[in-house]
Amino acid sequence: MASASPDRRDLLLEAGLALTSELSLSSLLRRIVELACQLTQARYGALGVLGPGGGISQFITHGLSAGERRRIGSPPKGVGILGALLRPGPPLRLEDLGADQRSVGFPPHHPPMRTLLGAPVVVRRTVFGSIYLTEKRGGLPFSAEDQRALEVLAGQAAVAIANATLYERAVARQRWLGALQEVAQATLAGRELSGVLGLVAAHSRELVGGGAALVVRANGGMRPGHEVLAAAGTGARTITRRLGADPRDPVVRAMRRGRQLLIQLPTSSRNGSGPGAAPLAVLPFGEGGPSRGALLALGPAGAPVPELEVVEMLAALAAQCAVALEFQQSQLERQRLALLDERERIARELHDGVIQSLFAVGMGLQAVAPAADEVTRQRLERAVLELDQVIGDLRQYIFGLRPGILGSSRLGEALRRLGADFQDRCGVRTVVEVDGEVEERLGAQAGELLQLAREALSNIGRHAQATSCRVQVRAGARSTVVTISDDGRGFTVRRARGRGQGLQNMRDRARGVGGRLAITSAPGQGARLRLVVPHG
Repeated sequence: MASASPDRRDLLLEAGLALTSELSLSSLLRRIVELACQLTQARYGALGVLGPGGGISQFITHGLSAGERRRIGSPPKGVGILGALLRPGPPLRLEDLGADQRSVGFPPHHPPMRTLLGAPVVVRRTVFGSIYLTEKRGGLPFSAEDQRALEVLAGQAAVAIANATLYERAVARQRWLGALQEVAQATLAGRELSGVLGLVAAHSRELVGGGAALVVRANGGMRPGHEVLAAAGTGARTITRRLGADPRDPVVRAMRRGRQLLIQLPTSSRNGSGPGAAPLAVLPFGEGGPSRGALLALGPAGAPVPELEVVEMLAALAAQCAVALEFQQSQLERQRLALLDERERIARELHDGVIQSLFAVGMGLQAVAPAADEVTRQRLERAVLELDQVIGDLRQYIFGLRPGILGSSRLGEALRRLGADFQDRCGVRTVVEVDGEVEERLGAQAGELLQLAREALSNIGRHAQATSCRVQVRAGARSTVVTISDDGRGFTVRRARGRGQGLQNMRDRARGVGGRLAITSAPGQGARLRLVVPHG
């Protein structure tokens, strides 16, 4: 800088101060180009940022209007003379661009440019990009002093870029830590799963600089594909269109195998005039092996694939999705155990209190029956029989309230025993038919189906005045179908809604196993209950 003119030395000092005070990387890059043009009196200037593939990923210009840039079209790829400055080396000064054998010409609508001065910007021994200057004002070629000034400015720019990059990374990491804390607090506070995962999607979208982010979970059983649990950004449809597409699609394969994936996703350009690409990161909830779900983050069109540090931040947010899902599952299990404890308490109270009281009443009635007249004795005996039936029903309900009602029995055996007991007690001929393969498919759902059948038979015994009934359990390709029918007096289903607890209990049990319950009946035509339970 000692050989520079006093005015230029002052400009270089001012440029150094201006660059070191700028912490926004995007603003800094624009400022570098402006100062380079000012120092060398260049009419046009540009800064090309080296991308991961060796080409130019960003091209910041000065001296061109917005209309001129639109007419020129896509930014340069970094070949020819521009590419030569994307490698470590000395500055380049040319008086005639077209005469250089490395020149590849200009695209249509590009303003004429003859002279060139360029220098690489090396940040920590790595080329960050290059400064390109053309057309010195006055029609003169660039001088050796211009070249030395640009070298000094490139060195200042390298220091400023390193500082701005470190600052932006520190800010990003601080935001990321805040995001992790917010998601963790929302999880532990018991916030709804959709709200927690919505926070993950919003913070992930911010990490990739816009675009969109989705949290998806793999469906099981009879619904293949993926379920979107949360989404942020208007570009979410670009991702969801691929989730149910060709199973050979790399995004679908990565999600199915539980592997991270970074690709450029083909999309349309911002003005819809042509094809483009946007970076997509797929982060599974777990490392290796089949994954239950993944976090998908789509960057803005034209952006490079996220850096490793950003991918690691996204992976940490994906892990929070797994924590939120596990926490929700543990909360549901905790609620289930609390419900079982409450059911056990109610069962104990019924057995030790209500049944014993009813039994004592029945014993008292039996004791006075011999001393009564014939009519009264018969009425007392009927009352005792009704008490016995009530006690039997209560014992059946107690049996249903207790966990593990099947014990060591299989569903078919338990249903046949239930049918035989119902037939002996109520005098209704009962036929039970169960497919053998059903018992291999139902698992934990079998207990709920047995209780639903018990509830249905109890209703038949009390209200139907039937002579026969049938219990059928059939296995379909994707579901199990339970049908319970009787030849009793029937009823009007619409009027029965909201009356009594039996039908409501059966509907609740059907929802508990994820099934669809349909009840059909009409006065004088019996009743038919049909439950369809999808295979889990």
